[in-house]
Amino acid sequence: MKVKEKDAEKNRENEGQEAQDLIKELGMLTAGTDFKSDICYITVIGSIEGHTALPADNKTTKYEHLIPQLIAVEENPEIKGLLVILNTVGGDVEAGLALSEMIATVSKPSVSLVLGGGHSIGIPLAAATDYSFIARTATMTLHPIRTTGLVITSETTFDYMRKTQERVIDFIVDHSRAERERIVKLINCSDNMSNDVGTILFGREAVEAGIIDEEGGLKHAVRELRRRIEKTID
Repeated sequence: MKVKEKDAEKNRENEGQEAQDLIKELGMLTAGTDFKSDICYITVIGSIEGHTALPADNKTTKYEHLIPQLIAVEENPEIKGLLVILNTVGGDVEAGLALSEMIATVSKPSVSLVLGGGHSIGIPLAAATDYSFIARTATMTLHPIRTTGLVITSETTFDYMRKTQERVIDFIVDHSRAERERIVKLINCSDNMSNDVGTILFGREAVEAGIIDEEGGLKHAVRELRRRIEKTID
């Protein structure tokens, strides 16, 4: 009996370590040490890192880490729903759109919750789920596509950036209640931010713009996801 108790205790310690590793490396967890959950929780925190590695002192979400997690949501029969928590300043456009497309095409119910901020390319990520929430104090910033480093000032380069911005706008419009004309106007606004072009939207304003479905917090997001999961089971 003592051997079995020691084995059980060792298994609990291993499960706890695995859970801590997941939180440390990916910021996500599918099941705690004391209970099993059929919801996968994925967090998008800090800057979304794409093909170029950001400095070590930056808080980042690496898209290559989230891709296998999203595939697991689709493939694992034990996972019934996906909850995406966002507090991001934005980041790599290609990586953000790739993740947004994956989230949007997951066949299981999905809900997102924006806490703190869901800026720039974080907006398509928030809109990609079946239903979205934003905290009352959270903000979202819409602005034109930016680039860093050497830029070749040719018509072809500007045309590519314009097309990239159109891809972002199209995704937001296709996956939310927002109207295209409203999004374009907010992106190109020149009197909302003193040193920049674009618009900062607070929680209720993001809902009124049709980008986010509802103002709410964690309990609202989990409740809505549970409701959608039960509906699929029925």
